[in-house]
Amino acid sequence: MFCDIVVGEAPAVRIHEDDDYLAVLDIRPIVRGHTLVIPKQHHTDLTDTPAETVAGMTILGQRIAQAARASGLHADGNNIVINDGRAAFQTVFHIHLHVAPRHDGDKLSFAKGLVVRRDPDREETARILREALARL
Repeated sequence: MFCDIVVGEAPAVRIHEDDDYLAVLDIRPIVRGHTLVIPKQHHTDLTDTPAETVAGMTILGQRIAQAARASGLHADGNNIVINDGRAAFQTVFHIHLHVAPRHDGDKLSFAKGLVVRRDPDREETARILREALARL
């Protein structure tokens, strides 16, 4: 699935793209601005992903977290998560990093409503993050 997004054969709202990584809005966001950082080269999980790739994902994830704080999303913090394997709730077996902007007192539950969650304005959320990333 993510390989199809990387090559442009599946739709996604893109936040950032460079030679090695792609960042897209999550199709089932736990919060507004929930972004996935995906290496373009396929790796299944942490066990087969080179450390340099994980480091690159983290560097980009940090920039997106900074953008969520500095933008109209007004994040007070961020969850940065890699779900590693089925036991850790990994459902797409192409390693990816979640960046979930958080707000004080939001009482977020990660799993509740997973199947039906939708951002009512994904394009606007993407615009906000793109503009903030460009300023960083």
